[in-house]
Amino acid sequence: MFFLLNRPMKALQGIKAISFDADGTLWDFDKVMRHSLHHVLTELENSDTQVADMLDIDKMIEIRNKVVEELRGKVTNLEQVRLEAFRQTLRYVGRPDDSLAAHLNQVYLRHRFEDIELFNDVLPTLNALRYRYTLGILSNGNSYPERCGLEDIFEFTVFSQDYGVEKPGPRIFQIALGKAGCSRGELFHVGDSLETDVRGAINSGIPCAWLNRKRLRNDSDIRTEYEISSLLELLEIFLLNT
Repeated sequence: MFFLLNRPMKALQGIKAISFDADGTLWDFDKVMRHSLHHVLTELENSDTQVADMLDIDKMIEIRNKVVEELRGKVTNLEQVRLEAFRQTLRYVGRPDDSLAAHLNQVYLRHRFEDIELFNDVLPTLNALRYRYTLGILSNGNSYPERCGLEDIFEFTVFSQDYGVEKPGPRIFQIALGKAGCSRGELFHVGDSLETDVRGAINSGIPCAWLNRKRLRNDSDIRTEYEISSLLELLEIFLLNT
């Protein structure tokens, strides 16, 4: 059951639209990333066994995370970030090759999007809500609905790389309000990150729910008004307000 803290139930009566984070909320991002990197390693083994033997998935993730920090505020296109990560990965093993890096990037991106598996609660929830609310995606990632088989579900999308701003910054939430045609009290946001989703929504004056699938303890200073462990609990939240 969802947790409600210090918010009168009538506050949700005016909701017209619901925005969802994507990676980590609609699917397991870590799982699909590791799956895609496994295919990259297999491709490397076919072209250069010695290079493949010097790498593993955790090392590639470590390099990618370092690149993210290096490019933060400079590059927002995540496909370019991933390409630079593969370039630096090949340099790390002493085999710099921009052409191979570009090829590995394409292998990664193909599996990154084609092999996404939605959490089991996603489609039942979205299909139950879509005819009563305007649904959208508000994401710092790059998983566009049409690349993931969800093109008919969402009526608006806001991706940080398209606007050069990220959650939890208020600007990206303002853009979402414009896309949804809503005021602050009419949009409800759902995401798995306390820092980017919940803090960003709260600071923007937008009601929100923290999707805590693993029932983690909240040791942060962020106090969310709604906490759910399954998207299906959104139906309970909104059905209670009809």
